[in-house]
Amino acid sequence: MATSQPVPASGRLFDDSFLRFFPATMREPRRAWLAILTGWAFSIVGSIALAAISGAIAPALATPEFPMKGPMAFFMLVVFAPFVETLIMAGLLSLLLRFFSPSASVLISALAWGAAHSSMALGWGLVIWWPFLIFSTLYVVWRQRGFWAAVGIAATTHALQNMAPGLIVAFG
Repeated sequence: MATSQPVPASGRLFDDSFLRFFPATMREPRRAWLAILTGWAFSIVGSIALAAISGAIAPALATPEFPMKGPMAFFMLVVFAPFVETLIMAGLLSLLLRFFSPSASVLISALAWGAAHSSMALGWGLVIWWPFLIFSTLYVVWRQRGFWAAVGIAATTHALQNMAPGLIVAFG
């Protein structure tokens, strides 16, 4: 069983892991607004790229369908789902961090979220693991500042990620 790794004095995590390619603003709990915007930029660009690649390689893959429309759909996709999924992710990461390093925990979390979303639509799961890699990273980094800080940063980034799809589903 792995023990928790000490947090560097800078508070910046993942300098010695595959996640070091993320900007420092995502790896240290210093400026919440900058972590959210940087995390959102990385998640949305990566999602768009993965969606384009999976669409080009396997255009017949199932994508998610949302039966609801209007303001309730928007609320569910942009407010409710990010908050509830972040709470579930927090529980999963808390468990994973007891047995794995922070970087392994983040990767396992992202893959688990991709698998969960794949069960609803395979094409969705191939794209969704990337944003959850970012949400999980942000949660673990900001957990140093407290549980609700971590939930707030990850859920807000997730809400921004869902904003355009939420508008399309709700009003498109």
